Amino acid sequence: MSEQQWTIAATEQPPEWFIQAVKQYTPASSGIYAAQLLWKRGIKDNQQLTAFINYKAYQPASPFDFGQEMHLAIARLQQAYNAKEKIAIWGDFDADGITATSVLWDGLGQFFKQNTQLIYYIPNRLKESHGLNNQGIDNLAKQGCKLIVTCDTGSTNIEEIIYAQQLGIDVIVTDHHTLPTERPPVAAIINPRYLPREHQLFNLSGVAVAYKLVEALYQSLPNVAKHPLEDLLDLVAVGLIADLVQLSGDCRYLAQMGIQRLQADFQQPAAARRRPGVGRLLELCQKNGDRPTDISFGLGPRINAVSRIQGDASFCVELLTSRDAKRCNELAEITELANTRRKSLQKDVQAQVAQKLTQLDLSTTSVIVLEDAQWPAGVLGLVAGQIAQETGRPTILLSTEGAGGAGEAGGEITPLSSNSELRIQHPALPLARGSARSVNSVDLYQLVKDQAHLLHRFGGHPFAAGLSLLVENIPLFTAAINQQLRQSLGGTTLTPTVQADLTVTVADLGKELFLELKLLEPCGMGNPVPKLLIQNCWFENSWHRNQQDWQGKKVQYIKTEFDIRDDSSRSAFPGIWWGHYKDELPVGRCDCIAELDYNTFKKRYEIRLIAVRPSVNSALNTRNLPFILDLRNNPTPHSRTDAINRVSTPPLLLEDCPTNWDDLRAWLRRCLTISRSASGLDNQQQLAIAWSKPNHQPPNQIWLTLVGIAKYLSRTNQPVTRVQLLEKIGISDQTLLVGIKALKSLGFTVKRQDNDLQFAWHPSDRAENFADAAVARFLAAVREEQFQRQYFAEVPLSTIVAIASSDNY
Repeated sequence: MSEQQWTIAATEQPPEWFIQAVKQYTPASSGIYAAQLLWKRGIKDNQQLTAFINYKAYQPASPFDFGQEMHLAIARLQQAYNAKEKIAIWGDFDADGITATSVLWDGLGQFFKQNTQLIYYIPNRLKESHGLNNQGIDNLAKQGCKLIVTCDTGSTNIEEIIYAQQLGIDVIVTDHHTLPTERPPVAAIINPRYLPREHQLFNLSGVAVAYKLVEALYQSLPNVAKHPLEDLLDLVAVGLIADLVQLSGDCRYLAQMGIQRLQADFQQPAAARRRPGVGRLLELCQKNGDRPTDISFGLGPRINAVSRIQGDASFCVELLTSRDAKRCNELAEITELANTRRKSLQKDVQAQVAQKLTQLDLSTTSVIVLEDAQWPAGVLGLVAGQIAQETGRPTILLSTEGAGGAGEAGGEITPLSSNSELRIQHPALPLARGSARSVNSVDLYQLVKDQAHLLHRFGGHPFAAGLSLLVENIPLFTAAINQQLRQSLGGTTLTPTVQADLTVTVADLGKELFLELKLLEPCGMGNPVPKLLIQNCWFENSWHRNQQDWQGKKVQYIKTEFDIRDDSSRSAFPGIWWGHYKDELPVGRCDCIAELDYNTFKKRYEIRLIAVRPSVNSALNTRNLPFILDLRNNPTPHSRTDAINRVSTPPLLLEDCPTNWDDLRAWLRRCLTISRSASGLDNQQQLAIAWSKPNHQPPNQIWLTLVGIAKYLSRTNQPVTRVQLLEKIGISDQTLLVGIKALKSLGFTVKRQDNDLQFAWHPSDRAENFADAAVARFLAAVREEQFQRQYFAEVPLSTIVAIASSDNY
């Protein structure tokens, strides 16, 4: 992977009046961090600040700001209402499309009887593309539908809209994707892209546009609906946040309102919830619904997983809208299983892609294009996004599954959350299908579009695209798209970048800073989660575990937990690092970029590690030290074996807990001796410290055990080795010598014969106080040894490195 580039956002000090205005909302802290971020993100007067933080002070736009198109849509819906026409909702299979369909299902369901007058259709992700298709329209025509209302799709489906018209079906498009060059022949098209970019509705996602249509219908037919419009807001929040749209204007307002509704419903007893399916999903992902991250890391991926794994996601609408708790529990568990499968597939494909990357020279690669016959198309976009972030390069992953046969009958492409799609003549030849993701502001859609002559079909937007092409065209496509990007970059090198917003210390972390930064929530595009730079810090008590699925079965991914420290505080602060093992944490002092979060499951504040590197200002020079693998106190022998197997060279294994620094230094010297006698520091011998936390017996009990063994050996005249004695009593060789002296004071004699010890007991008439003094010295030696073992069981790895680095090897 390419070396990651870190940047620190330039911070402009806001005026004092603005800091004081922000502080009104953060009485427990100075407000300076939130003020800096808000000022930098364009919130620069009191009116903006109030509306940004308090949704009750925000004035949302009227749905009729869409102008004539909204009036046309409402007129057509009123016509359908009066004529009792049958209406079909045409949705989409991602989280925005599913929630948009659910909003129309519940919202229009107040005016049209569900399942008789009102039905819905969601394309199969693995068999159909985004948008309308003739086969689905035929199906709706046979059911007697006279009106299709799309959501999150349809703007560019000109041919399909004309086809629907020929069958006597009108179309109302609600969408937020790319506009066609000319207005399509629809009854109405409600798309915020027609509005000025600065309009507060411009950034609406598909679910929010659907909500605005329902809002306009509520206002036009005020006496019909039985349920309040606000009941839809929780679904709107899920779709908005899952779709990663810019949360400004009405988007932010609707998300804030929706999160309140989501949290309030989840706090109800399970039997009383309006949306038992959403509640059960939150329970399965151990969330409370009160944080935007509960959606972006919990609900959103689970809803998206269904179509990625099963293709057909239609039941998700029932999951989100049904009041039948038993049925919803069943559907939620099916959804959870799909997400489990998605994580497993994503993990497997990620590993395979990483292996293929080792065969690429990234220094001469501008666009990564990889193919495989075994890759499932449903997760390629997710993995491409990960690789793009890690490498800093646009990434295209292609599945040639089934391409060796007669070809791809339907000519489908890997779907995208966009409807800007170019269609090319369908070939009856083997096709590869794939997904592409971009970074570093590279317009991926234009890059792919410029190679249209090599493609069968593609669609997308600047950051994501889906495509299909003849398998035989892949080498030509790869060479052409790389050459094109290299020319446009003009010699500029692409590198993965991560930007920090604020510099803080460990002492700053905690509840006060969390509540201050929470003023910016919900975060999204244009208002990202604040990323915190912590410099010259180190990690302690790190451990990792395999995360299993919700039934405790298959291992899905890795999570490392740790405590972070720096010189600003005597207290450590907890954190997690998803997808990484603990031995990936740097040894010694380092810098890291993290997000501050509240773990509702563990009820604690913690950081979520984003990036970490050895500190450029570290006082520790570990360059000439052996790498130390910390396997202390591993919960299972299996996890320790896993960690050892992941390093390239088998490490020296130190399982006996040392009782002094000299013992440990001796092992470090041994490692360096092996390294130098081999091939230098490029193949350093590693040291694995693998002792467990001691379970000490009281010193008096150890003394009685030693005396009992000595009496037994004297009576039976049996020999014993020193190693056997040490293992039985659990003390060091040095402490055993003190114990033997104490035994001699009681009248024991100890003879050495080869490697054996022979005990004999002749009760002594020596002074009792002499024996007491010798026993007291033994007990003191045991206590000191136990103290040292306890210390080395808990001493931070950074301290071990610091002590080691102070020695001149």
